[in-house]
Amino acid sequence: MATEQSPRPARRAVEPAERGRAADRTREKILRAAVEEFGAKGYSGARTAGIAARAGVNQQLISYHFGGKQGLLDALRRDWAAAQETRTAPDASFAESFGAYLDVVGDRPDWSRLVLWQALGDDPGGSEEQAEALRTRLAGAVERVEGRQRDGEITEAVDPEFVMLLSYVLAFAPIALPQHVAGITGREPLGADYRAWVRDQLLALLAP
Repeated sequence: MATEQSPRPARRAVEPAERGRAADRTREKILRAAVEEFGAKGYSGARTAGIAARAGVNQQLISYHFGGKQGLLDALRRDWAAAQETRTAPDASFAESFGAYLDVVGDRPDWSRLVLWQALGDDPGGSEEQAEALRTRLAGAVERVEGRQRDGEITEAVDPEFVMLLSYVLAFAPIALPQHVAGITGREPLGADYRAWVRDQLLALLAP
């Protein structure tokens, strides 16, 4: 005699909010993987297949969410700019601002390598609008240094443009020249000891 089978439980419908959260998680996984891939290989050397493999997702999802490799790079540019703009409070001191920038660069080495790749010309799709936005941000940073000099926080004996250039060089040196940083200073390039040392040395040079 045939036994009566229990009815299968009804499949639960996926709520729109849950689908949205899943999509957001997928986007974040892809962005994290893209940073790693671009940082290691540059834009030209990176492949969407490699990004998908790092993220553990179907390669087609990259096109679905970002439109392809260029869309990923544009999204990362926006995230990097936002990270820089929110790293310190508007009334932060020069020491706090420089220390925070050292952390942004050192804590996110893949992002920082991507910045260096772009600086070396591996920057397809870079528009004049984006270049102008960068010039505007840098000009604003120089103006803030000038204000700090007028307020007596740092010396006026050094051009504000040089202060900004030196700050960027010191922040990115552990990414661009890690062997030199380690060999010269005896410190781990991405370690907290290097950041504290280089911040204190720069402040000593710029003391009023």
